[in-house]
Amino acid sequence: MPGTDRLLLRQWREEDRRPFAELNADPEVMRYFPAPLTRAESDGFVDWASAHVAEHGWGLWALEERASGAFLGFTGLAEARFEAAFTPAVEIGWRLRRDAWGRGYASEAARAVLADAFDGLALEEVVSFTAVANERSRAVMVRLGMTRDPADDFDHPEVPEGHPRRPHVLHRLRRPA
Repeated sequence: MPGTDRLLLRQWREEDRRPFAELNADPEVMRYFPAPLTRAESDGFVDWASAHVAEHGWGLWALEERASGAFLGFTGLAEARFEAAFTPAVEIGWRLRRDAWGRGYASEAARAVLADAFDGLALEEVVSFTAVANERSRAVMVRLGMTRDPADDFDHPEVPEGHPRRPHVLHRLRRPA
């Protein structure tokens, strides 16, 4: 499993459920999603992510600060679970507690995940996408060296028609030569 000097990317633990539910209930963290998650939805996400990591050895890892042991959120890889012009695809994603923003954690953890994606998993390409207005995540994508072709932008099929978060941008990163 990937990691850095400051961050541990690890399998989910039972004690992650409460802070993850709090993160998912924070309207600012969930600003670019259709709605915050309920506790049941958040727990369902943990169940799914944990099962995927256990079965495949990769996925959306729980993210922990090594120095404090604090749960920060998640970073990792997931197969896109909807149909679009760019699927099938493996997506890199992250979601961190608001008080963890601005410290470089998302970029740092994502770099470790990308190294594992290309070196360990031998993926040829990783994508990332977000709502058009999500400038923070878009900035992380750029810092990671991902590129955007506006022709790849799409309306997310799991976001209701007419919802302001339905238009999404797509960034790509190919395996280094």
